[in-house]
Amino acid sequence: MKIIADDKIPFLKDVLEPYAEVIYLPGRQITNKILRDADALLIRTRTKCTESLLKGTKVKYIGTATIGFDHIDTQFCEKNEIFWTNAPGCNSSSVQQYMAAALLKIAAEFRFSLKGKTIGIVGVGNVGSKVEKLALALGMNVLLNDPPRERKEGEKKFVSLGSVIYKSDIVTLHVPLNVVGEDCTWHLFDEKSFKKMRKGTWFINASRGEVTETSALKKALGSGKLAGAVLDVWENEPDIDIDLMAKTFLATPHIAGYSTDGKANGTSIIVNSLCSQFNLPLKNWYPPKVPKPDAPVISISGIGKTDEEIISEAVFHTYNIDQDNINLRFSPSDFEKQRGDYMIRREFTAYTVKLNGGTKHVRKILEQLGFKVI
Repeated sequence: MKIIADDKIPFLKDVLEPYAEVIYLPGRQITNKILRDADALLIRTRTKCTESLLKGTKVKYIGTATIGFDHIDTQFCEKNEIFWTNAPGCNSSSVQQYMAAALLKIAAEFRFSLKGKTIGIVGVGNVGSKVEKLALALGMNVLLNDPPRERKEGEKKFVSLGSVIYKSDIVTLHVPLNVVGEDCTWHLFDEKSFKKMRKGTWFINASRGEVTETSALKKALGSGKLAGAVLDVWENEPDIDIDLMAKTFLATPHIAGYSTDGKANGTSIIVNSLCSQFNLPLKNWYPPKVPKPDAPVISISGIGKTDEEIISEAVFHTYNIDQDNINLRFSPSDFEKQRGDYMIRREFTAYTVKLNGGTKHVRKILEQLGFKVI
C-alpha cells in the first residue's frame, strides 16, 4: 500500500515503512496528483482535504494527528466511503499547560491573584474540561458554556454565552470551528460580543482564529475595553495580522497543543487507527523514545511564598511561554517554521517537584495538575 504523510508529524518516520511505501511531504505541498495512487493520507491541519484534493484518487483513509478536523470535508469523505479520523483529546493536557502559563503570567505581571476571579470557558470538550480543572485547582470561579453538551446533559452545569460575556473577568475559547449550523462558531466573538463585556476583561483564544473577528478584537483592545488578550490562533494563519499581534499581551504561533506528549499521543492514535483499518500487524503502538525534559526535578523553596507563587514557579519551569511570545514578535513571517521546528516541551506529568515548605493545600494543587510532589 502507499501512504502520503505530512513530514511534520513527529515520531512517524520508519514506523509504517515495513508495511507500506510512505512518502513524506510538507502539508501544503500535498496535491491531487500526488494522491492519485495513494491508499492513505496522514496529515495535520495544513492539508485541506477538500473535494478538489481528493476527487479521482484512491485514498480510502485520512488520519489527522490533531483534535480539530475542520480541514477535512467530512461530507465528501462519507459520500465517497473514505474513512477519516482525528485524535480527540490528544493534546488537551498540553493546552492546559499553556493556559496555566498564560493565566499565571497575567496574574504576576498585573499583580492580582487568580483565586476568586471568574473565568468563562466557552467550549467544554476534552480541552475545556482540562482548563476547568486547572481553574478550579487555582481557586477560580468557573462559568461553563457549551450548547451541545447542555442539550445532552441539561442546563444545571452550563450558562448562556451572554452570562459568560457579562460576568467573567477572563473569557477563554476552546471550541471547534463550525462555519454553519446550530453550533456555528465562525466569528462567535464579534463587535457585539466585545461591546457587552465588562471593561477590563481578559480575552484568550486557543481554539481557532476564525472564531474571533479580527477587526472587532483590534477595536476592543485599542479602545481599552479589554484589559488584554492572549492569542495562540489567528485568522488567515500563517499570514497573521501584525497590528493585532502588537496589541496583544501574549502572542504565540498556534502551539498551545504542541507539547511533545500531545504530539506523541496524536501520532499514536492515527497510526493505530490506520493499522486497524488496513489490518496491518502493528497493535497498541506508542513512540518508544519520547525525549525526557532537561531538568525533570524542580526544587522549590516554599518559605515565605504564596501558593500561587509556588505553582507559578513549577509551571514556568516546565514551559516558558515568554519565549514563544518573543519568537513570534521577533519574526512573525516564520510562523510555520516556529511550529515545524518547535522545541521539546514535556507536560506536568514528566516532572517531580521537590518542595521545601509550602502548605498541604499547594501540594495537593500541584498533584492535581499532574506533578509528582516530594
